[in-house]
Amino acid sequence: MLKKEFKRKDVNRARNLIMGNSGNSTGTQIGYNKQDEDHKEGDVWTEGRKTWTIKNGIKQTISKLDKIKKEVFMPLCCPKCSNVMKNRLDKPNYKIHKMCFDCVIEFEGRLKHKKGRYEKYINELKAKNSLDIVDEMESYLLDAINTSNSSFVSEDGVVERWVGGVDNKQMTKDIKKYSSNIREKYKKELNDTKGA
Repeated sequence: MLKKEFKRKDVNRARNLIMGNSGNSTGTQIGYNKQDEDHKEGDVWTEGRKTWTIKNGIKQTISKLDKIKKEVFMPLCCPKCSNVMKNRLDKPNYKIHKMCFDCVIEFEGRLKHKKGRYEKYINELKAKNSLDIVDEMESYLLDAINTSNSSFVSEDGVVERWVGGVDNKQMTKDIKKYSSNIREKYKKELNDTKGA
């Protein structure tokens, strides 16, 4: 015994499936005509609130984060040598050099045969790394200063209100000034290594 009552739409859907007409409509629609647009490989268009494209014959949305995804996610194969990147050292090397560990070793080996090029390359990597560390530290310190510390919940569950503290505006100004000075120093080092 069925507990569900079948409607006319359900019967029409079943009939269409049995007859092999799975795409046919089961009801009547009034007042809507969709314009069909033909798009080719590589076309980009806006439909509704989304941006679309066709890649490899498949319709896909274009996200604002696509560029970031390309930077963050490691591809299956090395872009330079097309070998599968399965070595445990491939991932950290891809993040820095955008190639597999073997290609990095080969590249650095060629640099060692040219006088002064390898040292210049290492100094440039160190300067770039130092710039990244300065950016991260500035972000961390600014976040820590701007975090509200007006109240604190103790172990007993009592909310304590704190008065005083640091001058957020002055501390923010000092951190930005100091990190800007350090950043300029490392940028100068980076330019010196590129120019040498």
